[in-house]
Amino acid sequence: MDFQFSDEQKMFQESVRRLSLKHFAPKAFTWETGSGGSYPWENAKILAENGLMGMRLPEEEGGQGASLMDCVIAIMEITKVCPHTGDVFQAGNFGAIQQVAFLGNEKLKKSVLPKLLAGETIITAAMSEPNAGSAVTDLRTTARFEGDNVVINGSKIFNSNGDSAGYFCVWCRFGTGVASSGAVIVPADAPGFSRGKTEHHLSGEHHCMLYFDECRVPKECVLMSEQGFKKLMSVFNVERMGNASRSLAVAELAYEKSLQYVKERKQFDRPLCEFQGIQWKLADMKLRIEQARWLLYKAVVEADRGLPSALDSSLAKLACNEASEFVCREAIQIHGGYGLSKEYPLAYLYARARGWVIAGGTVEMLRNRIAVEILGRNFDQRPPKPPVVKE
Repeated sequence: MDFQFSDEQKMFQESVRRLSLKHFAPKAFTWETGSGGSYPWENAKILAENGLMGMRLPEEEGGQGASLMDCVIAIMEITKVCPHTGDVFQAGNFGAIQQVAFLGNEKLKKSVLPKLLAGETIITAAMSEPNAGSAVTDLRTTARFEGDNVVINGSKIFNSNGDSAGYFCVWCRFGTGVASSGAVIVPADAPGFSRGKTEHHLSGEHHCMLYFDECRVPKECVLMSEQGFKKLMSVFNVERMGNASRSLAVAELAYEKSLQYVKERKQFDRPLCEFQGIQWKLADMKLRIEQARWLLYKAVVEADRGLPSALDSSLAKLACNEASEFVCREAIQIHGGYGLSKEYPLAYLYARARGWVIAGGTVEMLRNRIAVEILGRNFDQRPPKPPVVKE
């Protein structure tokens, strides 16, 4: 399997890098705090103007017809310059926009996609629930048809950028059991929909609760009303590739900053790079990065032939998430007091890396999924139900 970039991809990589340095670098690492904690809409517009939103969508739907590898190249270059703008690219290429594009009807796509591709708004997946957590097979949010409408009841939690999104891809149940799982696209102005207060993750990223109280939307907003879980998860595996790519990019950035630091910083009149302990740290950091990179590239190459498999996407996300946390932690250790200072980006990069170990499927859930795939059978992680006692 050839993981080498073509000459065209190398040129594209360099062009995205130049664009990022010109437009995104000046405010990098400030969006969660110094820029007022706002969503970088100006950067979303720049991405849109340069054809970097909805890249994988067919040209007839406003996209570029690009490969998933092209998207990975772009998100990594952007994230290495400005992680927060990497999130914007994620929302416009890897996130719930994929579910609209691949599962939505023509009317829904024509209504929603142009706004997303123009960088005017974003769509976010509404999956996690207060009483279900990572177990999306145990959804409590319900949907029912009433005439020409769909009525939704329930709540969602930990919705990244939920306070900024204009649309939500709400995973819900139209009946009982996993077979009734589906999804509905809900606009932010839908009657019966409301948001909780804006909250912040460790890195400063925004999230908020979402509430659906007899929330009504037209039935054309339904992506799937039954047997939707497997199809939704297949598309969601693409979103995990964006998570993995950003993780790897953050690891590379922390590693590159550490390389520069140990060459310049002196102790006992010697540069830090001459000390064996530092050399071992750098070697281990490089090892984790390259291991994760090849698992990511393998998953992406396979996905460009269809959709990423559960095994490949789980292995890639697991490797990239854990490599990123390890590398960022070691980078802080190498930088010492400077690594802990919020005046430098290392603490922020670690906070980002730590979040991805949980977001989009925890590393524990990924290990469960990998075990299912390699053993060829499902395992119920729930405690056994108590026996029914007959009187």
